[in-house]
Amino acid sequence: MLESMGSLTGSPWIYAVVAASVLLDVFVPVLPSGVLVIMAATAAAAQTAAHYVPDILVLTLCATTASVLGDLVAFRLAWRGGPRLDRALSRSRRLRGAQERLGSALAKGGGALVVLARFAPAGRSVVSLGAGAAHRRVREFLPWSALAGLSWATYSVALGYLGTHWLGAPWLATMVSLLALLGAGAAATYLVRRRPA
Repeated sequence: MLESMGSLTGSPWIYAVVAASVLLDVFVPVLPSGVLVIMAATAAAAQTAAHYVPDILVLTLCATTASVLGDLVAFRLAWRGGPRLDRALSRSRRLRGAQERLGSALAKGGGALVVLARFAPAGRSVVSLGAGAAHRRVREFLPWSALAGLSWATYSVALGYLGTHWLGAPWLATMVSLLALLGAGAAATYLVRRRPA
């Protein structure tokens, strides 16, 4: 699997694959978008790709843009969801709680919850769907989604790129970077759950 990922990171198609993965992981949170971003950044730092070396600025921009677009698609779908989505949201304690917290947090300008949730596993899904279902205004949600996407993309690219420069071996940098990404996700999950409603 690592070999096929390695050949992908050495191709210009890496941007399209990263964009698709980041865009869709708002709906299917198990997609390895963070893994792809880190591996592409690691390849850029190691410059081991035979034909193509990804550009870290383009990679960061690509991941950020896809993150914001995915958030907006989920937000709009939840906004227009209708009775069926409302029933699904009411059955989920997690989404119901997110709706309540988001309503007050976004109204008070406290969209840091949106940024934190971007790092938490499935947090991006909960926040985007919750904000849309709560019928928050796009202008309240979009700036925080953009900041969340940029923060996450910059962090992920920096992990892979700087990790390779510091640790030397790309495989070691990838493993350490993935652990750091998981650690940030665990910390974000803890902080999101501790925030008062």
